[in-house]
Amino acid sequence: MVDTPAFLDTSRPDVPDIVVPRGVTPFFLPGRPVRGRLVRLGPLADALLSRHDNPAPVTRLAGEALALVAGLASALKFRGSFSLQAKGDGPVSMMLADCTESGALRFHARSDPERLAALLDADPAPGARALLGQGYMAFSVDQGPDTERHQGIVAIEGDTLAAMAGHYFETSEQHACAIRLACRNTGSGWRAGALVLERIAAEGGIAPGTELDNDVLDRAMIVRDGTDAEAWSNALALAATLGEDELLDDALPPEQLLFRLFHEQGVAADLPRALAYGCRCSRARLAGILEGFPSEDLDHMQVGGDIVMTCEFCALDFRFPRETIQGA
Repeated sequence: MVDTPAFLDTSRPDVPDIVVPRGVTPFFLPGRPVRGRLVRLGPLADALLSRHDNPAPVTRLAGEALALVAGLASALKFRGSFSLQAKGDGPVSMMLADCTESGALRFHARSDPERLAALLDADPAPGARALLGQGYMAFSVDQGPDTERHQGIVAIEGDTLAAMAGHYFETSEQHACAIRLACRNTGSGWRAGALVLERIAAEGGIAPGTELDNDVLDRAMIVRDGTDAEAWSNALALAATLGEDELLDDALPPEQLLFRLFHEQGVAADLPRALAYGCRCSRARLAGILEGFPSEDLDHMQVGGDIVMTCEFCALDFRFPRETIQGA
């Protein structure tokens, strides 16, 4: 049997086959300018996070990033990937998490071991700002090489990842958005979740064709805007009562949690969306990267006749016999 050339081999080592059918529960408050998504990664969080040998604070930040991108991606219509990338001058120089249109999640964190160890000696539980430092946060939609990539970038502001994302929406999107994030190592393994609330534009309360003078029109708009603002304020206050234990509790159904939070205003859940383990590496993809290296560099990369590449997203090793890679 002839072995498949590396550049045609789409195989990869086994990875967890985990799908959370109710990973994202979209919802809205009827008659009010509020919509949102409740994200519960469940056992998927542990499958993604525990593959990497990161200290607990970095793992916690990564879990929050995964929950955040899952919640934001589920509100968009796209084909490809939606990603969050935070780059700074802190011990964690880069945090990347992305989610495809089908809900496939992955992440990668890059850190300086010595600087991270020094930070953890001084503070065993540093927050996102201490880990990332000064830098920027970018949200991107990548729909393939034939489509223009859409990206929004803002400076990192705030002490938590939720605050940083909120700053992005406030300054870049000019869109009212409230975000709660949680990630923790529980008795069942790592769990991560998110609650995302958005204030949406309300429909006008005046029937088409109605003739009103300017004073009446102004009063109608003030009443409508005031009512909308009050409804949004009430939704924020109710969301603030959400506890981390509730957000991460596998045994608490999403609809029950949403009712517990918003039954005073009324809440309606939409169809849930699945989330899954979603690294997209393969031997063909990695072989294509190796083919871009000069032959001399490939010679230096080999160990015992093989070149070993480790996928940064799923931490799997791929071995390529040196003679199968031609190089540039």
